[in-house]
Amino acid sequence: MGAADDLKFMSLALAEARKAAAHDDIPVGAVLVRDGQVIATGKNERELLRLPTAHAEVQALNAGAQSHGHWNLSGCTLYVTLEPCVMCAGALVLSRIEELVYAATDPKGGALSLEIPILHHPQLNHAVRLRQGPLAEESGALLREFFQEKRRQKNTSGTKSGNRTS
Repeated sequence: MGAADDLKFMSLALAEARKAAAHDDIPVGAVLVRDGQVIATGKNERELLRLPTAHAEVQALNAGAQSHGHWNLSGCTLYVTLEPCVMCAGALVLSRIEELVYAATDPKGGALSLEIPILHHPQLNHAVRLRQGPLAEESGALLREFFQEKRRQKNTSGTKSGNRTS
């Protein structure tokens, strides 16, 4: 796929990220593509579903497996707005994703930035091709704005927004 396809699919992932922010989840979105067609999308839904593993990548992989009819997603490319964490990188390997295209880097939590070579570890039975794609600045800006708003809300209210008491 070329630069135009990368831009198209990453734009769709960015739209998913905005949907995550709309329900107060960290704005990360993912789009799973096979043979030039979107087969699944995902967005962060940890807050919405109250599940620690409901990251955008995992949501897209699960939806893709359902749509494809099998857990093995060989031949698929995953577009994601933020570099995957260690958990998501492992899920990409286990689902046999062919290629990962990510936008923004995650210096504090990304498997690549932390130099944890899960995506291409020589002892694992699968390696994922990877590259940084388009819309890194837009994806990063969306994340920065989200966290700035969270800090503003915390400073205004004195508590983290969304905290609940039993």
